[in-house]
Order: sequence, then C-alpha cells, then structure tokens
Amino acid sequence: MAYRIEAVRTVCFSPEADLIAGIVITAIGVDTLRSVEHPAERPLALLPLIFGAHQLIETVVWWGVDGCVGEGASQWSTWLYLAIAFGLLPWFVPWAVQRIEPRPRRRSLMVQLTVLGAAVSVILMWALSLGTVEVADAGYHLDYSVPISYGGLVVALYVAATCGSLLLSSDRYLAIYGAGNLMVVAALSVLLYTGVISLWCVWAAITSVAIAVHLRRTDSHRNRLRVISVGQGG
Repeated sequence: MAYRIEAVRTVCFSPEADLIAGIVITAIGVDTLRSVEHPAERPLALLPLIFGAHQLIETVVWWGVDGCVGEGASQWSTWLYLAIAFGLLPWFVPWAVQRIEPRPRRRSLMVQLTVLGAAVSVILMWALSLGTVEVADAGYHLDYSVPISYGGLVVALYVAATCGSLLLSSDRYLAIYGAGNLMVVAALSVLLYTGVISLWCVWAAITSVAIAVHLRRTDSHRNRLRVISVGQGG
C-alpha cells in the first residue's frame, strides 16, 4: 500500500530559524570535532556538523518554496536534505554510538541496529529515486512527501535503529538521553503532524550540545575507549 512519508529530521518553523540554527549547530560541531582525542569518538562528534549542514540545506529548500532561488537549486537542496535524512542518519547514528560502546554484547546489538538502519536507508533511497518528491509550506514547517510502500513499518524501523542504539548504551548519560530523545521525538512528531509547529531544529541544537558535553566528560570515558581499541585490534 502507498504511504505518504514526511521527513521528520531537523525541519524548522521558518527559513530564518533554520539559518540561525544551522550556523549555531555547525559552530558547535566544529568545536566538538576539535575536542575529539580518540578516533572512536569521531563519528559521534560529526553528528552536530551533519545536523548543522542539514539545517543550512533546508534553508535553501525554504527559499525554493518561496521562489527566492532557482528551480535547480531548489530541487538539489530538497534531494540532498532527504538524502541525509533517509540515506545517512538511519545507519550513521547507531554506528556512531556502537563505536564508543565498551561492552561487547551491547556493541554487537548496536551493530545489528546499524545493519537495520542501512536496510532502512536502502529502502528509503530507493523510494526517493523512484517517486516524486513534493515539498509544500505547511505554515510552521515544510511538508515533504515521498510515496513509499509500507511506510509505517519503515518509519518504525527507522526509529528503532536511531533511538535504540542510545537506549542500549552502557553509558548512563547516553541511555538517559536516549530515553528522553524517544519521548521528545514522539512529542515533536505530534506537533508536526497536527500542523501546530515544528521544533526539530531546536532539538537538533540541544542534541548537538548534549554530544559536545558527553565528549568532554572525564578521562574515564577515554580510558574505556582505549580498552575497546585493544579489544578490536587497534
């Protein structure tokens, strides 16, 4: 059956909000990446930069919907925005979390979630390549529409892959954040689908700050990463 799927990552309520959020989050991302001392931390540290770029790309999408940029720029920015949401984040998030997980059993489960996320990415990118993407100004958010079969199941697997890795983390900070993230995702989705307002850009900024704080925690975290490296052969 056909299903109308909306991109639900980092959409914001205006182009100005997207632009400001994108600049702020990108700055956080640059600073976070500079603080990385262990290679295993780099994927997680890259997430704020990805979120920031996502916001800036959507600024161009907004301008395209408003007729402020050419059709070519509008189409490319829309495709790139959805490519990040559909093709990158479903597998990158669980992979980034499993890279810093010290417990083999939990890390193994996160690898399985990474594979699940990769499968979701393939399905979504296939639908994106075959279907007609529609973007409309829905007031306080952009409405992205991509036809896909069994979309409800795909969305559930998307959430399982991206949120599940945080919930599985043996790090209490990440696990608590994962639980909070799941609740916030549900709440923001309700706001988005009821047409009230989209605040994903705000949550992307909060998430970026949370990642920056996590990667600046005590040296005990990095000591555990050294143990992981030894166990994985470098």
